[in-house]
Amino acid sequence: MHRPASAIVIGVGPERGLGATLARCFARHGLHVFIAGRSEDRLQAVATQIQQAGGTATPVVADATVEQDVSQLFEVVRARGDVIEVAAYNVDSNIPVPFLETGVDTFTALWQQNCLGAFLFAQQVISIMQAQQQGTLFFTGATGSLRAKPPFTAFASAKAGLRALAQGLAREFSPQGVHVVHTIIDGVIDGERARSQFPEYVKAKGKDGLLQLEAIAQTYWAIHQQHPSAWTHELDLRPHKEPF
Repeated sequence: MHRPASAIVIGVGPERGLGATLARCFARHGLHVFIAGRSEDRLQAVATQIQQAGGTATPVVADATVEQDVSQLFEVVRARGDVIEVAAYNVDSNIPVPFLETGVDTFTALWQQNCLGAFLFAQQVISIMQAQQQGTLFFTGATGSLRAKPPFTAFASAKAGLRALAQGLAREFSPQGVHVVHTIIDGVIDGERARSQFPEYVKAKGKDGLLQLEAIAQTYWAIHQQHPSAWTHELDLRPHKEPF
């Protein structure tokens, strides 16, 4: 009997954000979507959007850095019994602060959100995908995944850790059918966060100066559809006008 298929996206926040956009994209392609994040109101808004467009979604309130929350999320996932086609760890937190002003709490929080949570999520996802011998696991990285630049040294150390985690998982589990992908978002995403926190910067970037949410989601889906003989593990995405 053919089992239905689902996707999981953790790090779903505002409707105009990457997590929500990925969830809507996966739903449009016929997957039931489990969406997880810390705000019940935001999750419900995204779930309603998906349902109004003809898809299905299950919102689950969960903090990716709390092991019990992640375990409870996957209890919900496993109870449905679907094949997990694709999962995305999209939790992202960035606090710009000069190194000598960086407190232990700030450094630790950035590591927990950008790296520890990915570890907790990956252990659960891979245990399912390994048994299935199929599935794609995405980790959303950043410019800081490759290079540290002040005042983002603490953030970059966490994102570099995430990249190392993804590399290790790809090498260990690719032969078992699990496609592990690390995406480097090398630029600013045109979402709610950027437009509310630094509108002048957004305005200065001009037309095509920011990464468009739907364009990123389309790339994730294209990578998910790759044949196993030609898998991409790491890719970088940036606006064509972005210097690098």
